[in-house]
Amino acid sequence: MHALLRALAVHLPSGRLTNEQLQAEHPDWNIAQLAAKIGIDERPVAAEDETAGDLAYAAGNKLLGQCGIDRGSIDFLLYCTQSPDVIIPANACVLHHRLGLRDNCAAIDINQACSGYVYGLHLARSLVISGSSRNVLLITAETYSKYIDPGDRTTRLLFGDAASASLISAEGPGAIIGNGCLGTDGSGASNLTLVRGWNGNSAGGVCCPNPGTSHRQNGILTMNGYALLQFALRRVPEVVQQTLAANGLAMADVNWFVLHQANRFMNEHLRVKLGLDATRAPEFVRSVGNTVSNTIPIVLAEWKDRFRPGDKTMVIGFGAGYSWGACVLDWGPVLVA
Repeated sequence: MHALLRALAVHLPSGRLTNEQLQAEHPDWNIAQLAAKIGIDERPVAAEDETAGDLAYAAGNKLLGQCGIDRGSIDFLLYCTQSPDVIIPANACVLHHRLGLRDNCAAIDINQACSGYVYGLHLARSLVISGSSRNVLLITAETYSKYIDPGDRTTRLLFGDAASASLISAEGPGAIIGNGCLGTDGSGASNLTLVRGWNGNSAGGVCCPNPGTSHRQNGILTMNGYALLQFALRRVPEVVQQTLAANGLAMADVNWFVLHQANRFMNEHLRVKLGLDATRAPEFVRSVGNTVSNTIPIVLAEWKDRFRPGDKTMVIGFGAGYSWGACVLDWGPVLVA
């Protein structure tokens, strides 16, 4: 039995944060120099009263409506977010109700960052291949903007808000999801975190955003960019080779390598490390920035017309945790809303 990516939708909030706005706000920042390095000119930003759950609902509703998916056919909802609207109950339960899914449809949260889409595909594939579900709705949504210190140029220039929705099914047409490889190294957890009272061993006092509250009330996102770069350069080539082996492929057999879109600087270093020509590694950060678990589905949606039936596309996520993962999509006719 196969599991297939049948349909995909992306939703971006209407708010924008441009480099011109940042330069006006921070005259002492050399925005042009920083933008040339990271490749980001603007980012979508959720409104003050707009939550990740709102973005998730918009993406899910768009997929179900525009792709003509019967809501009653969904067996399982996987909701990936690190920007929960609430701690209790599970945000997936609230989203399940808003989307009007049937009451014997399971719904769970996944707290995963930039590897979240790959983790979600892996879990959805497992549910389908096991026979326990025939249609899994995977939704990713993040509003990192609500965590960012306005004076921290490291994070302020990078992150954008977004959501995506994907339908993974037992029957096609669609892109066949191949074998995946996942990994975790919690020793790097403190290098991208949002906590109060972090002590290096436990995460006591984890923050949850309240709509409309300031970054000081929500907690502040902190990031060690250099450590994350070194982690990615070490782990991404490893997981690429593991995933090739798990699918019986060589590098030359894969047409496209869709990396998590952290920023241009990191992705160029990874591309060189992997020995990839730029034409095989799509980049899409200029107008959206790093949208965390949403970057890979955004690239898949934007590049849908370049992927041909039968193309092998490896998707590779990596980030906070540390966590990482990859899987291969044997491309087919995916509906994109």
